[in-house]
Amino acid sequence: MKWPRKPWWMGATILMALSVAALSARSLLNASAVSSIPIAMAASALEVGMRIDASQITHVAWPRALLPPGAITDLTHLEGRVLRAAVQPGLPILEGALAPEGVRGGLAAIIEPGRRAMTVRVNEVVGVAGFALPGNFVDVVVNSPHDGNPAHLGSPISKIMLEHILVLAVAQESSPEDSKPRVVNAVTLEVTPTEAEKLDLARSIGNLSLVLRNQADQKSSHTEGVTRQTLLGTQAAIRVTGPTALVELIRGNERSFVR
Repeated sequence: MKWPRKPWWMGATILMALSVAALSARSLLNASAVSSIPIAMAASALEVGMRIDASQITHVAWPRALLPPGAITDLTHLEGRVLRAAVQPGLPILEGALAPEGVRGGLAAIIEPGRRAMTVRVNEVVGVAGFALPGNFVDVVVNSPHDGNPAHLGSPISKIMLEHILVLAVAQESSPEDSKPRVVNAVTLEVTPTEAEKLDLARSIGNLSLVLRNQADQKSSHTEGVTRQTLLGTQAAIRVTGPTALVELIRGNERSFVR
């Protein structure tokens, strides 16, 4: 039995279709190569203060039109660099997350230029019950047994002395990723040199408390502080009796005498 012959033009059509498909595939591959660029991406969780090595990063093709600002295309640029911000696995490593070249690892890598890191002792209550975490902002309140006014001897005062202070570390932990509150005995704050002097003096004359504030709240609150008199709505009366210059202090129903 003889099979019917197929017209010659059918074979030519099939050959042309295959050629067009091959050219289309090649064009798509070329277009993909042109529209994407390899960038550095975290292969594992990268913590604050960590020094990067080759095993922690990978190259991933990224659409050129969607390239994030600060993306790094040269892996050698990352060797030995220190992170000042944590990077989760599968996310691009951006220049803004890196400390300047030459900076060693540790807490010093995340301190802003011109600022200092200072550690203060806290307890469960003073430390906002453990909710002051790295990356949070706090106000520092000092409670002194004397308000500095000679007319108010023995009158304690509480006053906000520093505002919008960044918490760098809680105990020995400087990563903001761990958001679970825990009781600690020390908190490290980022302050200016002048604020460091105030903080050092304040912790020597009274007790310090941390007041947690909203991350987006940039407003300053200039307060006069609260004394026993302003808290209870009373005034300390001073009366000098006799030639011995004995001063009688009257606070509400309480009386005391000083020379």
